[in-house]
Amino acid sequence: MGKIIGSLKITFINIIVFSLGFFPLLLFGKILFDLVPFDELWHFLLIPFIIVIGIVLTLFYQLIFTGIFIHIFNIKYKPGTYEYSFNNKEAFKWIVVCSLYTPFRKILEIIPMGGIKNTYFRLLGMKIGDNTLVGGVIKDPCVTEFGDNVTMGEYSIIYGHIQNYEKGIIEIARVKIGNNCVVGAGSIIMPGVTLEDNVSLAAGAVVPKGQVLKKGRIYAGVPAKEIKFKKKK
Repeated sequence: MGKIIGSLKITFINIIVFSLGFFPLLLFGKILFDLVPFDELWHFLLIPFIIVIGIVLTLFYQLIFTGIFIHIFNIKYKPGTYEYSFNNKEAFKWIVVCSLYTPFRKILEIIPMGGIKNTYFRLLGMKIGDNTLVGGVIKDPCVTEFGDNVTMGEYSIIYGHIQNYEKGIIEIARVKIGNNCVVGAGSIIMPGVTLEDNVSLAAGAVVPKGQVLKKGRIYAGVPAKEIKFKKKK
């Protein structure tokens, strides 16, 4: 019974929030049809432009409404180990955020949104410093933190959770990326990882759960290990 009620709650929240995101598009459509009667042939040449504008408006306002909803109602889960159940408060928050965020996370992987992307992440609870580029995939924004001057390469992934179906639990841990760090393209960072300031992580590296990468050093490999350069004789 608890699963049914929980699923209904999630469905209701999704319907309400996603529906609100379509209202600006409907308003745009009404204004457009008031201005353009589509009674001449050249009017139909506008259709491709209208479709593109409609897609952009829909994506933008869906991002805004989902982000504002999560921000206003403070649906931000905390680090810890929880029973994966609708009855668990933190697990329920995680499920709500995933249901609202995941569709747009995948869209953001395809369509570059510039500064809007960082604003969206901040609404979801992610801390992002100045002059920072989030180029990869952030699985859990509200437990992820970026400092200043961070570059995250394309196709890299940062996980803030591990879900164990066998034990029926979800483990959530904060990930912190310090100032002036580089996260190489295609690298993977697991929950609980800390990159201290001025760390460079090579492309394709994998940082295991809970590892701390020390300040000013370079790491590479699977699992990630410090690269030590031999001194020239």
